[in-house]
Amino acid sequence: MTQDTPGRLARAPQQQPQPAPDGSAEAGLPLAAIDIGSNSFRLEIAQVERGRYRRSDYLKETVRLGGGLDAEGRLTEDAMQRGLACLAGFAERLRGFAPGRVRAVATQTLREARNRDEFLDRGAVALGHPIEVISGREEARLIYKGVSRLAPAASGRRLVIDIGGRSTEMILGEGATPLVAESFQIGSVSLSMRFFPGGRFTEEAFRAAQVAAGAELEEALEAFAPGLWSEALGSSGTAGAVSQLLLAHEITDGSITPEGLAWCIEQCLKAGSAERLQLSGLKEERRAVLGGGLAILGALSTQFGIDALRPAKGALRQGVIFDLDERLSAARHDGDDAHDVRDESVQLLQERFRVDVAQARRVQAAALALHRALDPKADEETRRELGWAAALHELGMTVSHHDHHRHSAYLLAHVDAAGFSQSQQRRLGTLVLGQRGGLRKIEEALADPGFARQVLALRLAVLLCHARSAPDLDALVLRRSGTTATLTMQADWAQQHPRSVYLLQEEKALWERSGALRLVLRTARRD
Repeated sequence: MTQDTPGRLARAPQQQPQPAPDGSAEAGLPLAAIDIGSNSFRLEIAQVERGRYRRSDYLKETVRLGGGLDAEGRLTEDAMQRGLACLAGFAERLRGFAPGRVRAVATQTLREARNRDEFLDRGAVALGHPIEVISGREEARLIYKGVSRLAPAASGRRLVIDIGGRSTEMILGEGATPLVAESFQIGSVSLSMRFFPGGRFTEEAFRAAQVAAGAELEEALEAFAPGLWSEALGSSGTAGAVSQLLLAHEITDGSITPEGLAWCIEQCLKAGSAERLQLSGLKEERRAVLGGGLAILGALSTQFGIDALRPAKGALRQGVIFDLDERLSAARHDGDDAHDVRDESVQLLQERFRVDVAQARRVQAAALALHRALDPKADEETRRELGWAAALHELGMTVSHHDHHRHSAYLLAHVDAAGFSQSQQRRLGTLVLGQRGGLRKIEEALADPGFARQVLALRLAVLLCHARSAPDLDALVLRRSGTTATLTMQADWAQQHPRSVYLLQEEKALWERSGALRLVLRTARRD
C-alpha cells in the first residue's frame, strides 16, 4: 500500500504486511500463549528459532472455571474472580511484552457461558491483553500443531486426543497436516460434576459416565476408525495425569492401555471417593476430575480400539505459539515457507462460496488505501482484518443478492475458518454487516473509533467500486482530523462520475446521523 503525497490515495497491492511498529514481528523474541481452559489456566513463554522450540517459563493454576457455570449457563461471580485473579498474576509475568507477542485463547467454558463478554472484558483488563474465544475445531487444529511439531517424526497417520475440562478434541493427521479435526462437548470437569458429585465413586457411576461419553463420541466412529491411523497420542491434562499414575505404579511404561484404565478405576472404587484416593503421581488438582477423565478414556479405548494411548509433549499452548510465530514470520515475509493460515482460510472461503475474486480485490485495494489515509498509525492486524473483510464482503451472495451483507455477516461469524478465533470472526462479521445500508445496526461497535475508521474505509471502497470497476484513486484525496474525515474530489472526476457523487452524498448524510464520524465532501480542480 502506498501513498504518493500526504492524503493522496494510490492503488494498493492486495496486502503488504509490514513489521509492527512495536517490534512484535522481530525474529527471536520470546512469545507468550495463555490457555484459558475449563479446568486450568496456563501461561507458556517460549522462543521458536529456526523451527526449534525452547520454553523459558511455564505457569499453571487450577481455576475450575468450567465448574462455575450455573443452571442458566452463566459464570458465577466467584468463578470469574478466580479467573481474574489468575490472569492478573499472569500479567505480572508478561510486563514488557509487546501486544503482538502475546495471544490469549479461551475454550469450551467461554464458548458456552452466556455472560462470556463480561468476563472477556474484565479479563482483558486484568491480563493487559485481549482474550479470544476459539471454536472447537480451531482448538483442535492448534492442539495438533503443538503435538505434531514437538512429537518425534512418524511414518503413518496419527490420532491425537485432548480431553479438556468441558470438551474433548480428536484430530486425525499426517505429518504436520491435520486431516480431520473435531470437538465434542464432553470433558473431565462436566462429566465428574454430573456423575461423581462430591467425588463419590461407584460402579454404576462409572458405567453411566462411560455410556454418556460414548454417546457424545459415537458420531466420530467413522471419521476416526482404527484402520485410519497407526498410533494414538494423548495431549495435555487428563491423558498426562493418567499416564503419570500408571508410570508411578509401574502398571505400564506411561502408555494408557485398557488394562491400565481398568486398574485406575479399580483403585477409585476401592477408595470410594476422590478425597480418600491415595495414589503416587496423583496431583491434588486432578483429584476432583479424575473420575470423569477415566470414563472418557474408557469410552475412547472401547469405541475406537485404542490399545495404547501414548502421552504427547505438545498441547494447545504450544500450538498457539507456533501459530503466532507463523503469523509474525508472514508479516516479515521471512522466507518462502512463511504463511498465515488465515490467508489460506480466506481463499478457501472465496472458493467455497464462489466469491467474485476480481471485485473482492478491487474493494480490498481501495479499502486498504482509504484506511491508510484515515488511520496511518493503525497496527498491521487492524489492516489485515480490513483486508479480510473486503475479500469476503460478498460471501453471502450465494445465499441471496438481497441483503447479501447480512448473509455475509452471518456466515463470517459462524463458519469454521482455520486460524480465526470466534471473537475475530464476530468482529469481521460486524464489519461486513456495516458495508452498506444504515449504520444503526452496528451503532454499538462504532463507539470504537478504530472500528469506525475501518467501517468508513470499507463502505467508501464498496461505494467507489459499485460499478464493478477499479476507481481512480488518484483523483481523490482523503484526510482525517479527529472525528472529521474530508474527501476531496477532483472536479473533472466528479463531473464524470455523477452516480458516485450521489452515493457519496448519501453516505455523508448517514454518517452525520450516526455521530461516530463526520464525512465532509469537497470538490477541487487539478493544479
